[in-house]
Amino acid sequence: MPQINIVVVGGGFAGVSAAKSLSKKLKKNSDVVITLIDRHPYHTYMTELHEVAGGRVEPSAIQYDLQRLFSRRKNVQLVTDNVTDLDHQNKTVITENGQYSYDYLVLGMGGEANDYGTPGVKENGFTLWSWEDAVRIRRHIEDTVAAAAIERDAEKRAAMLRFVVCGSGLTGIEMVGELIDWKPVLADKYHIDESEIELVVVEALPEILATIPRVSSNKVEKYLTKKKVRILKNAPVVNVAPDNVELKTDENLPTHTLIWAAGVKANTDTDEFGVEKARAGRLVANEFMEAKGLENVYVIGDLVYYEENGKPTPQIVQAAEQTGHTAAKNIAAAIQGGEKHPHESNYQGTLVSVGSTYGVAYLFDKIHLSGFFAILMKHIVNLKYFVDINSLYYLVQYIFHEFFHIKNKRNVFRGHLSRYGNVLWSVPLRVFYGSMWLVEGLKKAFGLLGAESWFGDYVALPFSWLQDPASGASEVVEETVAKPVFGLSYAYGEEPMMIFKEAPGWFESIMKIMIPNTEMALFFQKFMTCVEIAIALALIFGLFTWLTSAATIGLVISFALSGMFYWINIWFIFVAIALMNGSGRAFGLDYYVIPWIQKKAGSWWYGKEKSLY
Repeated sequence: MPQINIVVVGGGFAGVSAAKSLSKKLKKNSDVVITLIDRHPYHTYMTELHEVAGGRVEPSAIQYDLQRLFSRRKNVQLVTDNVTDLDHQNKTVITENGQYSYDYLVLGMGGEANDYGTPGVKENGFTLWSWEDAVRIRRHIEDTVAAAAIERDAEKRAAMLRFVVCGSGLTGIEMVGELIDWKPVLADKYHIDESEIELVVVEALPEILATIPRVSSNKVEKYLTKKKVRILKNAPVVNVAPDNVELKTDENLPTHTLIWAAGVKANTDTDEFGVEKARAGRLVANEFMEAKGLENVYVIGDLVYYEENGKPTPQIVQAAEQTGHTAAKNIAAAIQGGEKHPHESNYQGTLVSVGSTYGVAYLFDKIHLSGFFAILMKHIVNLKYFVDINSLYYLVQYIFHEFFHIKNKRNVFRGHLSRYGNVLWSVPLRVFYGSMWLVEGLKKAFGLLGAESWFGDYVALPFSWLQDPASGASEVVEETVAKPVFGLSYAYGEEPMMIFKEAPGWFESIMKIMIPNTEMALFFQKFMTCVEIAIALALIFGLFTWLTSAATIGLVISFALSGMFYWINIWFIFVAIALMNGSGRAFGLDYYVIPWIQKKAGSWWYGKEKSLY
């Protein structure tokens, strides 16, 4: 059978969704080759652009290398190039550096900022529609505040410290929310009064956040007002100069920074692709995501214009993913045989963050959330995205950069989970804790401190269910059972209280299966003694500290369930939790070993990242 070539253009939410779905559906068909073409070797997590632009996370936090996303997809090949034209007659995708034949073509090149022809926006404004845009805004704001800090002219200084966001949709409000959080940080860094930094939202419509219910948008407006953000409604921008923004209301806003978030249109690179266009340059498709008038060409994401119930598909992530899935289903049906699947949208709601600690959410057409729970829900939705695209690596990276590697308390937990504290002080605790485990292990192994050696008849667990093979009684085993003191001494001669006086029935049933006889019990005791000593040495030298600390928690729970652990030593669990903070990397072997493993494992699993595919 001849090779079947599927070309997906665009590595955004829609393109990645379509390519992943196609790869999964057609993985058993060795004749299918899927080629994903994007101008970048990475996928940009567009919903976090404002976090980069507003200085919350590092730019690298929203770059997801395509090879890491598709490393185990053997039927997907990656190409880093810019598509310049389509030859529909010869079914060829033409790029700046090559040509790619297709049997099925998926166009998911996304959109770009729409300035509606407003004079000066291109020359003097800042759009927020790409990774480069976000980095440009971030650097500009930092540089502008630094320059303003030493500017002596009061009017010029005020203009430099006035930041204007045009557009009060999701992007605009999320951007100004980040600026609210960043404002005190910048003021402190450059030694200026925070009140000098002014934030302004300019909106052409009579309301902000017009696409969500009023109950939610009113909460956002109230929050912005509380944070002293100036909101100008019914005030379209008519001209943007390098140091001034002119409004239709005849008001002028002296500023060096206009962030344009007022609209979106289709990627203008598609203008000459020979596909019928609709409003904002979007490409018209039918209910199967097939481009109008073209065979085996599909359009998805922000690029597609398809009306459901009289309204075009919204240019949001949920629509991008769902249109990608629709196109993938229909291509798979065409190749494998089957019925076409019309597009059926299923939008779960809208989430808007206004900075790192406040937001609103409207879910399932009935649930309204605000504040902490809205932001928490947004993080859960973001984590679900990584599950959907089967990327455990970037799910973990998201958790790190949003919760553990955050600076200036700019997350939903207000910095309480941040690892940017000095964990060096936990090293003595780690060594002490490891030493305690070492003493316990050596007591059992070599008879130290009065304990019997493992070379004699010694069983450290209450295996009361074991029976003597000859008599059928358990007395012989009971005579060899010892209950050693675990850890610290008793308090002033008082009898300590055990967590469990005897093993729970369900636990004893499990142990009967694992340890059916005395010989196995003796072997298990020796094995567990070796484990204790190994854990102790690992803790003392700071090797695999997180894993060994977690293992000690498991051991303590096991000992407790076995009826041989006392409440007086319950601190073992809480010390183990505390030591999972990275103390091994502060001063220990983990400082060398963990980065080495990460490098080697990443290279083996994902291969070497490249600038071009």
